[in-house]
Amino acid sequence: MNNIPKIKLGIVAVSRDCFPESLSVNRRKALVAAYKAKYDAEDIYECPICIVESEIHMVQALSDIKAAGCNALCVYLGNFGPEISETLLAKHFEGPKMFVAAAEESQADLLDGRGDAYCGMLNASYNLKLRNIGAYIPEYPVGDAKEVADMIHEFLPIARAVEGLSNLKIISFGPRPQNFLACNAPIKQLYNIGVEIEENSELDLFEAFHKHAKDARIPEVVADMEKELGAGNKKPEVLAKLAQYELTLLDWVEEHKGYRKYVAIAGKCWPAFQTQFGFVPCYVNSRLTGRGIPVSCEVDIYGVLSEFIGTCVSQDAVTLLDINNSVPKDMYQEAIEGKFDYTHKDTFMGFHCGNTCTTKLAFHEMKYQKIMARNLPIEVTNGTLEGDLIPGNITFYRLQSTADNKLRAYVAQGEVLPVATKSFGGIGVFAIKEMGRFYRHVLIEKNYPHHGAVAFGHYGKSLFEVFKYIGVPVEDINYNQPKSLPYPTENPFA
Repeated sequence: MNNIPKIKLGIVAVSRDCFPESLSVNRRKALVAAYKAKYDAEDIYECPICIVESEIHMVQALSDIKAAGCNALCVYLGNFGPEISETLLAKHFEGPKMFVAAAEESQADLLDGRGDAYCGMLNASYNLKLRNIGAYIPEYPVGDAKEVADMIHEFLPIARAVEGLSNLKIISFGPRPQNFLACNAPIKQLYNIGVEIEENSELDLFEAFHKHAKDARIPEVVADMEKELGAGNKKPEVLAKLAQYELTLLDWVEEHKGYRKYVAIAGKCWPAFQTQFGFVPCYVNSRLTGRGIPVSCEVDIYGVLSEFIGTCVSQDAVTLLDINNSVPKDMYQEAIEGKFDYTHKDTFMGFHCGNTCTTKLAFHEMKYQKIMARNLPIEVTNGTLEGDLIPGNITFYRLQSTADNKLRAYVAQGEVLPVATKSFGGIGVFAIKEMGRFYRHVLIEKNYPHHGAVAFGHYGKSLFEVFKYIGVPVEDINYNQPKSLPYPTENPFA
């Protein structure tokens, strides 16, 4: 993944001046030792200059962690902590931050060895709110050295996503296709969360593509495609054009990302793309996404934003799929019922034409786009990467701006089942507990589009916290609620 941040988290211990400073010093040292014993030492930096007790100490600590190249902050309450100085540190640090607190160590040392950080965390959270400072506070933010080390490690994927968004530019090409209002993309909320966007015409892309017609790098890219596809290279005649297109996008990224560090692309693929470019771009989209540069289909701006978040969290390739079709009853009865703990309504098929990375497919072949080929010559629809998705855990999720510019999101964990789809495209049989109710009372009720991002693993905990951190109201972060917890719109008599 070459398009996501590497987090270096500065640990700054704080101390209230009427408590022993040694509590914070020794607890900080123990925390750092515990982290390095279990995780990568390069993830963290121990600020050694001072224990923050005053505003002057805050300035010194801030200067130190900036000089050390830290792009994330952990404020560690080794004792009660100075509520003003510690929250000012968070205010002036430009990057994701978290607050954690030290637990008491022993019943034998509750006189001079009692730190009261359990109490201090309440004051810290109150002062953060007074100053309108966003910070991550774990579910239970008080612990011993090993427990707090685990909390810091759990914060890293959240920090990657937050830091990535603050340095992201989305590059889009063309308006959404006709009759495709589903991926409505009011851009105001992008700016609100710190994302830049560059919107371009399809003609701009078309011109750039033709300028790459004789690019000397094309044979090298074709060879790489042939190696990746292997026996699945069923459309060798289209590889040169696909390589030309891939180089066009990569060069565009380098020439247009400006001061931003990270890029995602919302691309066009129909209705005129096939006839003018002479192929469909699905395979190229899959290759770039596999390198950490997500490319969404159908100019889905919030879809690619969601993909980028998942890439930062998982440090792995993601994909964007249609929440597409129901599983036929006979397939459910033959391959799922009695073998897996899912009802028929828990299952569905996630599909897209061929944009999923080869590493996430159980098998793959370069083919043509079957739906488009119903109305067009097959040769202009070549370029899809088809195959069933690899079985395993997944997280289906999406961040979306509504038509009236309100952020909302959903997260649902489940799995891809080891069931042959017997269909076409990049596709899998998905199972998510209570999907039928989630489909009706979240996806339909909340007006989500049919595109959902898929991360390959269970990342719901991190994604939920990312959405909270960037400002999605908690009541607007939806998930697949159990039967015991009805949705507000659910009919109690159904």
